[in-house]
Amino acid sequence: MRLLLVEDETDLADWLKRALSQSGFVLDHAADARAARVLTSTSSYDAVVLDLGLPDTHGLIWLRDLRAEGNSTPVLILTAQGALEDRVRGLSIGADDYLTKPFALAELEARLTALGRRARTTRDAVIEFGALTFDSDTRTFMLGGSMLNLTPRERAALSALILRRGQPLLKSALAQKVFNLESDAGPDAIEVVVHRLRKKLVGAGVRISTVRGLGYMLERDVPGRKA
Repeated sequence: MRLLLVEDETDLADWLKRALSQSGFVLDHAADARAARVLTSTSSYDAVVLDLGLPDTHGLIWLRDLRAEGNSTPVLILTAQGALEDRVRGLSIGADDYLTKPFALAELEARLTALGRRARTTRDAVIEFGALTFDSDTRTFMLGGSMLNLTPRERAALSALILRRGQPLLKSALAQKVFNLESDAGPDAIEVVVHRLRKKLVGAGVRISTVRGLGYMLERDVPGRKA
């Protein structure tokens, strides 16, 4: 499930990126409304997690403009403003759910998964690529009818790659989705994750190829082609 996190509080944003990525979500982050507008105009998301207290524009104004553009991506408002009138206003403008800070991560994940499941009308929640199947609702992978056993980092990496299947993903971008700002992850740590994934994808009919100068790409396996 691909998310856009619109949050200007650095510590909270870093924690959410790390925690949700390790749970298998694929995240992009915008620290203000301007950056969020660019991302929603160029990318497709399963849901948006929106803070109201943005530095350049109130979150509800951004949401109003998003809906005016015809963008129906589910939006979960995440804010310290928990008064009834604030919740009613947000929902009337076009929010799909509301969660007040402080919150439990498990509840946020459950609400996001439910939003993604309800909103999926134009595309299937299940992606089939070769013998590999990805359920973006449960964030699980199946290979030949059996669940693929992945670590949280491997799952985060493979989720990012399958959502961009057939298109290269920068090595740095993939590393950010897997590790975010974890201090113990060196610059080449993503290579270890990719190496392990390649072993687990043997027989899947797909492979992770290295695209020189561009990063990695999940593509259909062609016998004799080097990764």
